[in-house]
Amino acid sequence: MLIGELARATGTTARALRHYEQAGLIGSGRAPNGYRVYDEAAVVRVRNIRALLEAGFTLEDVRPFLGCLDRDALGPPSAGALRIARERLAVLERRIAAQTEARDRLAAAIDAAQTATVSRAQGPSG
Repeated sequence: MLIGELARATGTTARALRHYEQAGLIGSGRAPNGYRVYDEAAVVRVRNIRALLEAGFTLEDVRPFLGCLDRDALGPPSAGALRIARERLAVLERRIAAQTEARDRLAAAIDAAQTATVSRAQGPSG
């Protein structure tokens, strides 16, 4: 299949596919006219790559998973792949904690501003 067909089949772009290929995550052959040609197995591999990227992995993180990307369900990962997955999870957990803290500070600031506005609107008591 041509690059545009693979892009449509996987919900990605030709540009992303070229990037995956440059990163060594997928491969292609060449048609006589020079166009990239992919086999049907590339659909599963690209879908699995995209699933890992959507889970927060980087393209470099995906590399250790190459041995298990060609099945409909990701196969058992290597010890290195599991280490990367744990590291990525830790990064995401730190980001979530930081975002939660920022949200809580913003909510407290909004509450304080609303309380001050209500107090001023009511005027001095007494």
